[in-house]
Amino acid sequence: MKSPANSRAPLGQRPYKGFAFLCMALFMTGFLGACAAGNSEARFPTGADRASTAGDIYAKPDSIFGNEGLRVFGRGKNDDAQSGIGVNGFLWRAALDTVSFMPLASADPFGGVILTDWYSAPDTPNERFKLNVFILDRQLRSDGIQVRVFKQTRKGSAWNDTDVSPATGRQLEDTILTRARQMRVSQMQNN
Repeated sequence: MKSPANSRAPLGQRPYKGFAFLCMALFMTGFLGACAAGNSEARFPTGADRASTAGDIYAKPDSIFGNEGLRVFGRGKNDDAQSGIGVNGFLWRAALDTVSFMPLASADPFGGVILTDWYSAPDTPNERFKLNVFILDRQLRSDGIQVRVFKQTRKGSAWNDTDVSPATGRQLEDTILTRARQMRVSQMQNN
């Protein structure tokens, strides 16, 4: 015994497909209309408006994302750190600028780690240096950066580790901090 043709029609040919689409369209129209119904009255300036303390009618309206704007990865547009990286943007760019003469082995903006490869200055080919730069904070602070310096000297064909003064790392940290502060001041003057 066969069943009626409409009861087992293929999915694309079911009669209620158009009805479901119509219901969805009506729901979305009603939902969007309800969102706009809260403040749908047009505002035109009058003398009374200018004298009131209600605020500037020409001011930019509040965003649906709040005063801070849209936050991505816990950051707002007013944060000191820049553009979605996990560390302070000024320290990050200043560190990259400072070590730009050395070949980079790795740079991780989310972890705040810059590792350089070995570098030999042209005037001292029997010495080479390597840097590990760690950005430790999202704020521009003096303890927000740490630099480790490694040095090797060549004896024959072998490279041997040599001690480096701790002052060398501190001098590089100070250089990076100075550059980061210059960048921040420059940006504040441009805004």
